[in-house]
Amino acid sequence: MPTAVVMPKQGNTVESVMIVDWKKRVGETVEVGDVLCEVETDKATMEVPSPVAGVLLKTLYNVGDEVPVMTTIAWIGEVGEATPDGEGQAARGEEVARPSTAPLEATSSAPAPTAELRPPISPRARRLAERKGVDAAALTGSGPGGRIIERDVQAAVAAQPKLTPVAKAMVAEGGYAVPAQGSGPGGRVTSKDLVRAEEQKSGRAGEVLERIPPAEVAQAPVPTAAPSPLAPGEVEIIPVKGVRKVIAERMLQSLQTTAQLTIHASADARALQALRKRFKESPEAMGLRGITINDLVLFAVARTLPAYPGLNALFTGTEIHQYRSVHLGVAVDTPRGLMVPVIRAAETLSLRRLSAEAKRLAAACLESKITPDELTGGTFTVTNLGAFGVENFTPVLNPPQVAILGVCAIQPKAVEIDGAIQFIPHIGLSLTINHQVVDGAPAARFLQALGQAIATVDLLLVG
Repeated sequence: MPTAVVMPKQGNTVESVMIVDWKKRVGETVEVGDVLCEVETDKATMEVPSPVAGVLLKTLYNVGDEVPVMTTIAWIGEVGEATPDGEGQAARGEEVARPSTAPLEATSSAPAPTAELRPPISPRARRLAERKGVDAAALTGSGPGGRIIERDVQAAVAAQPKLTPVAKAMVAEGGYAVPAQGSGPGGRVTSKDLVRAEEQKSGRAGEVLERIPPAEVAQAPVPTAAPSPLAPGEVEIIPVKGVRKVIAERMLQSLQTTAQLTIHASADARALQALRKRFKESPEAMGLRGITINDLVLFAVARTLPAYPGLNALFTGTEIHQYRSVHLGVAVDTPRGLMVPVIRAAETLSLRRLSAEAKRLAAACLESKITPDELTGGTFTVTNLGAFGVENFTPVLNPPQVAILGVCAIQPKAVEIDGAIQFIPHIGLSLTINHQVVDGAPAARFLQALGQAIATVDLLLVG
Protein backbone atom coordinates (compact mmCIF):
# COMPACT_ATOMS: atom_id res chain seq x y z
CA MET A 1 0.00 0.00 0.00
CA PRO A 2 1.44 3.39 -0.95
CA THR A 3 2.54 5.84 1.74
CA ALA A 4 1.19 9.37 1.85
CA VAL A 5 3.67 12.27 2.05
CA VAL A 6 2.08 14.82 4.35
CA MET A 7 3.03 18.49 4.35
CA PRO A 8 4.52 18.85 7.85
CA LYS A 9 3.37 21.51 10.24
CA GLN A 10 5.74 24.48 9.98
CA GLY A 11 5.62 26.06 13.42
CA ASN A 12 2.61 27.10 15.45
CA THR A 13 1.43 29.98 13.27
CA VAL A 14 1.79 28.71 9.69
CA GLU A 15 -1.44 27.57 8.03
CA SER A 16 -0.21 26.99 4.50
CA VAL A 17 2.97 26.94 2.45
CA MET A 18 3.85 27.37 -1.22
CA ILE A 19 5.72 24.69 -3.15
CA VAL A 20 8.83 26.32 -4.60
CA ASP A 21 10.45 23.34 -6.35
CA TRP A 22 10.04 19.58 -6.66
CA LYS A 23 13.48 17.99 -6.18
CA LYS A 24 12.21 14.55 -7.21
CA ARG A 25 10.12 13.67 -10.24
CA VAL A 26 7.37 11.07 -10.57
CA GLY A 27 8.94 7.66 -11.25
CA GLU A 28 12.20 8.43 -9.43
CA THR A 29 13.45 6.20 -6.63
CA VAL A 30 13.79 7.90 -3.26
CA GLU A 31 15.38 6.95 0.04
CA VAL A 32 14.28 7.86 3.54
CA GLY A 33 15.28 11.47 4.19
CA ASP A 34 15.73 12.43 0.53
CA VAL A 35 14.46 15.94 -0.14
CA LEU A 36 11.24 15.67 -2.15
CA CYS A 37 10.46 19.36 -2.48
CA GLU A 38 11.23 22.82 -1.18
CA VAL A 39 8.40 24.87 0.32
CA GLU A 40 8.16 28.50 1.32
CA THR A 41 6.19 29.96 4.19
CA ASP A 42 5.58 33.67 4.55
CA LYS A 43 8.89 33.77 6.42
CA ALA A 44 11.32 31.06 5.31
CA THR A 45 12.16 28.29 2.85
CA MET A 46 12.24 24.68 4.06
CA GLU A 47 12.71 21.15 2.74
CA VAL A 48 10.22 18.28 2.89
CA PRO A 49 12.01 14.90 3.27
CA SER A 50 10.72 11.54 2.16
CA PRO A 51 9.25 9.54 5.06
CA VAL A 52 9.93 6.17 3.39
CA ALA A 53 11.97 4.53 0.64
CA GLY A 54 10.33 3.66 -2.65
CA VAL A 55 9.20 5.25 -5.91
CA LEU A 56 7.53 8.64 -6.17
CA LEU A 57 4.22 7.51 -7.67
CA LYS A 58 2.27 10.75 -7.79
CA THR A 59 2.49 14.42 -6.82
CA LEU A 60 -0.74 16.22 -6.01
CA TYR A 61 0.40 19.86 -6.23
CA ASN A 62 2.45 21.86 -8.71
CA VAL A 63 5.20 24.40 -8.21
CA GLY A 64 3.58 27.65 -7.10
CA ASP A 65 0.58 25.96 -5.46
CA GLU A 66 -0.29 26.95 -1.92
CA VAL A 67 -0.88 23.92 0.28
CA PRO A 68 -2.43 23.75 3.76
CA VAL A 69 -0.17 22.10 6.31
CA MET A 70 -0.97 18.50 7.30
CA THR A 71 -2.23 17.78 3.77
CA THR A 72 -1.09 14.90 1.54
CA ILE A 73 1.10 16.24 -1.27
CA ALA A 74 2.42 13.01 -2.84
CA TRP A 75 2.37 9.22 -2.73
CA ILE A 76 5.36 6.87 -2.47
CA GLY A 77 5.18 3.12 -3.07
CA GLU A 78 6.25 0.30 -5.37
CA VAL A 79 6.48 0.52 -9.15
CA GLY A 80 3.03 0.14 -10.71
CA GLU A 81 1.23 0.38 -7.40
CA ALA A 82 -2.12 2.20 -7.59
CA THR A 83 -2.64 5.39 -5.61
CA PRO A 84 -5.89 6.32 -3.87
CA ASP A 85 -8.50 8.04 -6.00
CA GLY A 86 -8.88 11.79 -5.71
CA GLU A 87 -6.41 14.61 -5.97
CA GLY A 88 -5.47 14.82 -2.32
CA GLN A 89 -6.40 13.84 1.17
CA ALA A 90 -5.69 15.56 4.45
CA ALA A 91 -3.68 13.71 7.08
CA ARG A 92 -6.85 12.72 8.91
CA GLY A 93 -8.50 11.44 5.75
CA GLU A 94 -10.64 14.44 4.81
CA GLU A 95 -10.70 15.19 1.11
CA VAL A 96 -8.95 18.41 0.13
CA ALA A 97 -10.82 20.60 -2.33
CA ARG A 98 -8.67 21.76 -5.23
CA PRO A 99 -9.40 24.08 -8.16
CA SER A 100 -10.62 22.28 -11.25
CA THR A 101 -11.40 23.37 -14.78
CA ALA A 102 -13.57 20.33 -15.48
CA PRO A 103 -17.32 20.95 -15.80
CA LEU A 104 -19.50 19.95 -12.88
CA GLU A 105 -21.40 16.70 -13.36
CA ALA A 106 -24.98 16.24 -12.27
CA THR A 107 -25.49 13.90 -9.33
CA SER A 108 -28.52 12.32 -7.74
CA SER A 109 -27.44 13.19 -4.23
CA ALA A 110 -29.55 15.50 -2.12
CA PRO A 111 -28.66 19.21 -2.11
CA ALA A 112 -26.08 20.14 0.52
CA PRO A 113 -27.20 22.34 3.38
CA THR A 114 -26.65 26.06 2.90
CA ALA A 115 -23.86 26.11 5.48
CA GLU A 116 -21.86 23.65 3.38
CA LEU A 117 -22.04 25.95 0.36
CA ARG A 118 -20.09 28.63 2.15
CA PRO A 119 -16.47 28.97 1.00
CA PRO A 120 -13.99 27.17 3.27
CA ILE A 121 -12.10 29.50 5.57
CA SER A 122 -9.09 28.97 7.81
CA PRO A 123 -9.46 29.52 11.58
CA ARG A 124 -7.08 32.50 11.61
CA ALA A 125 -8.89 34.10 8.67
CA ARG A 126 -12.26 33.57 10.40
CA ARG A 127 -11.06 35.19 13.61
CA LEU A 128 -9.61 38.17 11.72
CA ALA A 129 -12.81 38.61 9.71
CA GLU A 130 -14.90 38.61 12.87
CA ARG A 131 -12.58 41.09 14.55
CA LYS A 132 -12.55 43.47 11.56
CA GLY A 133 -16.25 43.12 10.72
CA VAL A 134 -15.59 41.61 7.28
CA ASP A 135 -18.28 39.44 5.66
CA ALA A 136 -16.24 36.31 4.91
CA ALA A 137 -19.01 34.83 2.77
CA ALA A 138 -18.48 37.65 0.26
CA LEU A 139 -14.75 36.99 -0.13
CA THR A 140 -12.98 35.03 -2.83
CA GLY A 141 -10.33 32.75 -1.40
CA SER A 142 -6.81 32.53 -2.82
CA GLY A 143 -5.86 29.35 -0.97
CA PRO A 144 -6.11 25.81 -2.34
CA GLY A 145 -9.60 24.96 -3.50
CA GLY A 146 -10.70 28.56 -3.06
CA ARG A 147 -10.03 28.43 0.66
CA ILE A 148 -10.19 31.83 2.33
CA ILE A 149 -6.94 32.48 4.18
CA GLU A 150 -5.73 35.34 6.35
CA ARG A 151 -4.28 37.41 3.52
CA ASP A 152 -7.69 37.45 1.76
CA VAL A 153 -9.25 39.06 4.83
CA GLN A 154 -6.33 41.47 5.14
CA ALA A 155 -6.85 42.51 1.52
CA ALA A 156 -10.55 43.08 2.17
CA VAL A 157 -9.73 45.23 5.20
CA ALA A 158 -7.20 47.25 3.20
CA ALA A 159 -9.77 47.76 0.41
CA GLN A 160 -12.39 49.17 2.75
CA PRO A 161 -12.86 52.94 2.32
CA LYS A 162 -11.28 55.06 5.05
CA LEU A 163 -13.62 57.41 6.89
CA THR A 164 -12.93 60.64 8.73
CA PRO A 165 -13.84 60.57 12.44
CA VAL A 166 -17.03 62.58 11.83
CA ALA A 167 -18.10 60.32 8.96
CA LYS A 168 -17.37 57.23 11.05
CA ALA A 169 -19.56 58.55 13.86
CA MET A 170 -22.41 59.33 11.44
CA VAL A 171 -22.27 55.83 9.98
CA ALA A 172 -22.24 54.31 13.46
CA GLU A 173 -25.47 56.17 14.27
CA GLY A 174 -27.13 54.58 11.24
CA GLY A 175 -29.05 55.93 8.27
CA TYR A 176 -26.04 56.55 6.01
CA ALA A 177 -24.47 54.53 3.19
CA VAL A 178 -20.72 54.67 2.51
CA PRO A 179 -19.57 55.22 -1.09
CA ALA A 180 -16.74 53.17 -2.55
CA GLN A 181 -14.48 56.24 -2.57
CA GLY A 182 -14.58 59.65 -0.95
CA SER A 183 -13.47 63.12 -1.93
CA GLY A 184 -10.94 63.49 0.88
CA PRO A 185 -7.19 62.99 0.60
CA GLY A 186 -6.37 59.53 -0.71
CA GLY A 187 -10.06 58.82 -1.34
CA ARG A 188 -10.97 59.19 2.34
CA VAL A 189 -14.74 59.41 2.88
CA THR A 190 -15.82 62.65 4.54
CA SER A 191 -19.19 63.52 6.09
CA LYS A 192 -20.16 65.29 2.86
CA ASP A 193 -19.64 62.09 0.87
CA LEU A 194 -22.09 60.05 2.91
CA VAL A 195 -25.38 59.20 1.25
CA ARG A 196 -28.60 58.90 3.23
CA ALA A 197 -29.97 55.40 2.90
CA GLU A 198 -33.36 56.60 1.66
CA GLU A 199 -31.72 58.78 -1.00
CA GLN A 200 -29.66 55.84 -2.20
CA LYS A 201 -32.75 53.66 -2.51
CA SER A 202 -34.71 56.35 -4.38
CA GLY A 203 -31.92 56.99 -6.86
CA ARG A 204 -31.22 60.50 -5.58
CA ALA A 205 -27.69 59.70 -4.45
CA GLY A 206 -26.26 61.72 -7.31
CA GLU A 207 -27.78 64.88 -5.84
CA VAL A 208 -25.51 64.54 -2.82
CA LEU A 209 -22.45 64.75 -5.00
CA GLU A 210 -23.63 68.05 -6.39
CA ARG A 211 -23.50 69.57 -2.90
CA ILE A 212 -19.80 68.78 -2.53
CA PRO A 213 -17.64 71.85 -3.21
CA PRO A 214 -15.59 71.35 -6.39
CA ALA A 215 -12.34 71.84 -4.47
CA GLU A 216 -13.11 68.73 -2.40
CA VAL A 217 -13.87 66.46 -5.34
CA ALA A 218 -10.99 64.12 -6.09
CA GLN A 219 -9.52 64.89 -9.50
CA ALA A 220 -9.52 62.12 -12.07
CA PRO A 221 -6.04 60.99 -13.09
CA VAL A 222 -4.69 62.79 -16.12
CA PRO A 223 -4.24 60.39 -19.05
CA THR A 224 -0.61 59.89 -19.99
CA ALA A 225 0.87 58.91 -23.29
CA ALA A 226 1.54 55.22 -23.74
CA PRO A 227 5.24 54.40 -23.28
CA SER A 228 7.23 53.60 -26.36
CA PRO A 229 7.93 49.90 -26.97
CA LEU A 230 11.00 48.57 -25.19
CA ALA A 231 13.69 46.50 -26.79
CA PRO A 232 13.57 42.77 -25.97
CA GLY A 233 15.38 42.03 -22.72
CA GLU A 234 15.36 45.66 -21.60
CA VAL A 235 12.99 45.03 -18.70
CA GLU A 236 12.89 42.14 -16.25
CA ILE A 237 9.49 41.20 -14.85
CA ILE A 238 9.72 39.78 -11.33
CA PRO A 239 6.56 38.19 -9.86
CA VAL A 240 5.77 39.46 -6.37
CA LYS A 241 5.29 36.31 -4.34
CA GLY A 242 6.52 34.46 -1.28
CA VAL A 243 8.43 36.53 1.27
CA ARG A 244 8.50 39.61 -0.99
CA LYS A 245 4.71 39.55 -1.33
CA VAL A 246 4.24 39.16 2.42
CA ILE A 247 6.62 42.06 3.10
CA ALA A 248 4.73 44.26 0.64
CA GLU A 249 1.37 43.41 2.20
CA ARG A 250 2.56 43.85 5.78
CA MET A 251 4.33 47.16 5.17
CA LEU A 252 1.19 48.59 3.58
CA GLN A 253 -1.00 47.17 6.32
CA SER A 254 1.33 48.59 8.98
CA LEU A 255 1.04 52.12 7.63
CA GLN A 256 -2.71 51.86 7.03
CA THR A 257 -3.68 50.50 10.43
CA THR A 258 -1.35 52.30 12.88
CA ALA A 259 -0.63 55.91 13.82
CA GLN A 260 3.14 55.96 13.37
CA LEU A 261 5.32 58.67 14.90
CA THR A 262 9.11 58.71 14.71
CA ILE A 263 11.36 60.64 17.09
CA HIS A 264 15.10 61.00 16.66
CA ALA A 265 17.94 61.27 19.17
CA SER A 266 21.61 60.36 19.49
CA ALA A 267 23.88 58.90 22.14
CA ASP A 268 27.54 59.37 23.02
CA ALA A 269 29.29 56.53 21.19
CA ARG A 270 32.75 56.75 22.76
CA ALA A 271 32.13 53.84 25.15
CA LEU A 272 30.79 51.72 22.27
CA GLN A 273 33.86 52.37 20.15
CA ALA A 274 36.29 51.83 23.01
CA LEU A 275 34.70 48.50 23.99
CA ARG A 276 34.57 47.33 20.39
CA LYS A 277 38.29 48.10 20.03
CA ARG A 278 39.14 46.18 23.22
CA PHE A 279 37.06 43.19 22.12
CA LYS A 280 38.83 43.04 18.75
CA GLU A 281 42.21 43.07 20.50
CA SER A 282 41.24 40.54 23.18
CA PRO A 283 42.64 36.97 23.25
CA GLU A 284 40.80 34.70 20.84
CA ALA A 285 40.11 32.19 23.61
CA MET A 286 37.83 34.72 25.32
CA GLY A 287 35.41 34.60 22.37
CA LEU A 288 34.85 38.36 22.35
CA ARG A 289 36.36 39.36 19.02
CA GLY A 290 33.11 38.92 17.13
CA ILE A 291 31.05 41.26 19.34
CA THR A 292 29.93 44.23 17.25
CA ILE A 293 28.62 47.71 17.86
CA ASN A 294 25.16 46.40 16.99
CA ASP A 295 25.47 43.65 19.63
CA LEU A 296 26.28 46.29 22.24
CA VAL A 297 23.24 48.34 21.21
CA LEU A 298 21.02 45.24 21.39
CA PHE A 299 22.39 44.56 24.88
CA ALA A 300 21.60 48.13 25.97
CA VAL A 301 18.07 47.89 24.54
CA ALA A 302 17.41 44.55 26.26
CA ARG A 303 18.55 45.92 29.64
CA THR A 304 16.69 49.25 29.32
CA LEU A 305 13.34 48.09 27.93
CA PRO A 306 12.01 46.25 31.04
CA ALA A 307 11.70 49.60 32.81
CA TYR A 308 9.43 50.82 29.97
CA PRO A 309 6.80 48.07 29.51
CA GLY A 310 4.59 50.39 27.48
CA LEU A 311 7.02 50.01 24.58
CA ASN A 312 7.64 46.30 25.11
CA ALA A 313 4.08 45.52 24.14
CA LEU A 314 1.63 44.31 21.51
CA PHE A 315 -1.61 46.03 20.47
CA THR A 316 -4.48 43.82 19.33
CA GLY A 317 -6.83 46.67 18.47
CA THR A 318 -8.85 46.30 21.67
CA GLU A 319 -6.16 45.29 24.18
CA ILE A 320 -2.57 46.20 25.04
CA HIS A 321 -0.40 43.26 26.09
CA GLN A 322 2.68 44.40 28.03
CA TYR A 323 5.50 41.88 28.48
CA ARG A 324 7.97 41.42 31.31
CA SER A 325 10.48 39.56 29.12
CA VAL A 326 12.07 41.25 26.13
CA HIS A 327 11.63 39.08 23.05
CA LEU A 328 13.87 41.12 20.80
CA GLY A 329 13.30 41.10 17.04
CA VAL A 330 16.43 41.82 15.00
CA ALA A 331 15.96 42.84 11.36
CA VAL A 332 18.15 40.84 8.94
CA ASP A 333 18.68 41.76 5.29
CA THR A 334 18.59 38.63 3.10
CA PRO A 335 18.49 38.06 -0.67
CA ARG A 336 14.86 36.98 -0.26
CA GLY A 337 13.85 40.10 1.66
CA LEU A 338 13.78 41.47 5.18
CA MET A 339 13.41 38.88 7.95
CA VAL A 340 13.05 39.49 11.69
CA PRO A 341 14.16 36.57 13.89
CA VAL A 342 13.53 36.85 17.62
CA ILE A 343 16.00 36.59 20.51
CA ARG A 344 13.95 35.13 23.37
CA ALA A 345 14.23 36.68 26.84
CA ALA A 346 17.06 38.91 25.65
CA GLU A 347 17.21 40.75 28.98
CA THR A 348 18.46 37.56 30.68
CA LEU A 349 21.39 36.95 28.30
CA SER A 350 24.98 38.00 28.80
CA LEU A 351 26.56 40.10 26.07
CA ARG A 352 28.47 37.12 24.71
CA ARG A 353 25.36 34.88 24.62
CA LEU A 354 23.22 37.62 23.08
CA SER A 355 25.84 38.23 20.39
CA ALA A 356 26.08 34.51 19.62
CA GLU A 357 22.30 34.13 19.39
CA ALA A 358 21.96 37.16 17.10
CA LYS A 359 24.62 35.73 14.77
CA ARG A 360 23.05 32.26 14.81
CA LEU A 361 19.64 33.61 13.85
CA ALA A 362 21.06 35.90 11.16
CA ALA A 363 22.99 33.00 9.61
CA ALA A 364 19.86 30.83 9.65
CA CYS A 365 17.96 33.57 7.79
CA LEU A 366 20.69 33.95 5.16
CA GLU A 367 20.90 30.19 4.65
CA SER A 368 17.08 29.76 4.55
CA LYS A 369 17.26 27.47 7.59
CA ILE A 370 15.30 29.67 9.97
CA THR A 371 12.16 28.09 11.44
CA PRO A 372 8.77 29.83 11.57
CA ASP A 373 8.76 29.76 15.37
CA GLU A 374 12.08 31.64 15.41
CA LEU A 375 10.43 34.41 13.39
CA THR A 376 7.41 34.94 15.64
CA GLY A 377 6.70 36.21 19.13
CA GLY A 378 8.75 39.41 19.10
CA THR A 379 7.74 42.24 21.44
CA PHE A 380 10.15 44.95 20.21
CA THR A 381 12.29 45.23 17.07
CA VAL A 382 15.70 46.75 16.30
CA THR A 383 16.78 47.50 12.73
CA ASN A 384 20.24 48.86 11.91
CA LEU A 385 21.16 50.90 8.83
CA GLY A 386 24.22 52.48 10.39
CA ALA A 387 26.62 50.44 8.28
CA PHE A 388 25.25 52.24 5.20
CA GLY A 389 26.00 55.69 6.64
CA VAL A 390 22.32 56.50 7.26
CA GLU A 391 22.10 59.34 9.79
CA ASN A 392 18.38 58.97 10.58
CA PHE A 393 15.36 57.25 9.05
CA THR A 394 11.77 56.22 9.74
CA PRO A 395 11.53 52.53 10.68
CA VAL A 396 8.14 51.00 9.87
CA LEU A 397 6.35 49.24 12.73
CA ASN A 398 6.09 45.47 12.80
CA PRO A 399 2.46 45.08 14.06
CA PRO A 400 1.18 44.11 16.52
CA GLN A 401 4.35 45.52 18.12
CA VAL A 402 4.01 49.14 19.20
CA ALA A 403 7.63 50.29 18.83
CA ILE A 404 10.70 49.74 16.65
CA LEU A 405 14.17 51.23 17.04
CA GLY A 406 16.28 52.26 14.09
CA VAL A 407 20.05 52.37 14.71
CA CYS A 408 21.93 54.86 12.58
CA ALA A 409 25.53 55.71 11.74
CA ILE A 410 28.05 57.12 14.20
CA GLN A 411 28.76 60.74 13.33
CA PRO A 412 30.74 63.52 15.08
CA LYS A 413 28.47 65.92 16.97
CA ALA A 414 29.41 69.35 18.27
CA VAL A 415 29.09 69.37 22.05
CA GLU A 416 29.93 72.19 24.48
CA ILE A 417 32.18 70.97 27.31
CA ASP A 418 33.49 73.45 29.90
CA GLY A 419 32.75 76.34 27.60
CA ALA A 420 34.57 74.82 24.62
CA ILE A 421 33.10 73.09 21.57
CA GLN A 422 34.25 69.52 21.05
CA PHE A 423 33.25 67.05 18.37
CA ILE A 424 32.13 63.86 20.08
CA PRO A 425 31.09 60.70 18.13
CA HIS A 426 27.36 60.04 18.53
CA ILE A 427 25.23 57.16 17.30
CA GLY A 428 21.85 58.06 15.81
CA LEU A 429 18.67 56.52 17.18
CA SER A 430 15.28 56.65 15.42
CA LEU A 431 12.30 55.35 17.41
CA THR A 432 8.95 54.75 15.71
CA ILE A 433 5.92 54.22 17.96
CA ASN A 434 2.25 53.48 17.45
CA HIS A 435 0.75 56.72 18.74
CA GLN A 436 -2.55 54.94 19.27
CA VAL A 437 -0.91 53.18 22.21
CA VAL A 438 2.28 55.04 23.15
CA ASP A 439 2.43 58.77 23.85
CA GLY A 440 5.39 60.90 22.83
CA ALA A 441 6.64 61.63 26.36
CA PRO A 442 7.07 57.97 27.47
CA ALA A 443 8.75 57.21 24.17
CA ALA A 444 11.13 60.16 24.65
CA ARG A 445 11.92 59.03 28.19
CA PHE A 446 12.79 55.55 26.94
CA LEU A 447 14.98 57.02 24.21
CA GLN A 448 16.73 59.23 26.77
CA ALA A 449 17.34 56.27 29.11
CA LEU A 450 18.61 54.16 26.22
CA GLY A 451 21.01 56.93 25.22
CA GLN A 452 22.41 57.03 28.75
CA ALA A 453 22.75 53.23 28.78
CA ILE A 454 24.65 53.30 25.48
CA ALA A 455 26.91 56.10 26.69
CA THR A 456 27.84 54.02 29.77
CA VAL A 457 27.54 50.55 28.25
CA ASP A 458 30.82 49.54 29.89
CA LEU A 459 29.19 50.08 33.30
CA LEU A 460 26.05 48.27 32.10
CA LEU A 461 28.12 45.13 31.59
CA VAL A 462 28.89 44.87 35.29
CA GLY A 463 25.40 45.83 36.45
